[in-house]
Amino acid sequence: MISVVIPTFNEATRLPGLLRALDAEGTDHEVIVVDGGSRDGTVDCARRGAARVLRCPAGRGRQLAAGAALARGGILLFLHADTRLPAGALAAIERAFADRPGLIGGNFRVVFDGDSGFSHWLTRFYAWFRRQGLYYGDSAVFLGADSYRALGGIRPIALMEDYDLTRRMERAGPTCCIETPFLVTSSRRFEGRHPLAIFAGWLMIHGLFRVGVSPDRLARLYDSRRQRPTPQQGTSR
Repeated sequence: MISVVIPTFNEATRLPGLLRALDAEGTDHEVIVVDGGSRDGTVDCARRGAARVLRCPAGRGRQLAAGAALARGGILLFLHADTRLPAGALAAIERAFADRPGLIGGNFRVVFDGDSGFSHWLTRFYAWFRRQGLYYGDSAVFLGADSYRALGGIRPIALMEDYDLTRRMERAGPTCCIETPFLVTSSRRFEGRHPLAIFAGWLMIHGLFRVGVSPDRLARLYDSRRQRPTPQQGTSR
């Protein structure tokens, strides 16, 4: 069974579509929605979608760690609520483990929505980045439950929890990127921001994280540099 963990904060407009896509999957799975204090009906949407619901203080690292602690499946899949999951995604994960003994886990090829040139560039950049062994939570990271526990799980930190986990995955053993089917993710967090400013901020946050700056300080810096979303838009990074 695959345990799907979805952290949410004010995602009532996007979560139902993702839950419908998961419900259509024929692969055995459970869905755990970990809500960080939504005020827009997200929790009700999750319950109507037959998900297990857990409430915890907001913060994606904290929410993912809490959801994973409840997971009963042999494979964990971490999904953002603004992901458009393709048909057959869960079966593709099972095939990846069946075809590659010793696989730690991996992610999916990402296509960013939107028609802007920057969205298209991001799609190409993410593909190049993955070839360097780098990937993030918006690409639907998955891994075996035993590997997750052996790696120490997701650290409940304020920022970079996905980067921190995937770096440990890459060091632990083989991973894969599922090219087909690919998933579509939202480019909303880049709206209203200049591409050069986005890229410069990304380099700065990564550089500071690597030299040991506290994730709490990085989170404050990150929030100060980006366009804050409205409650209806949610909080995807």
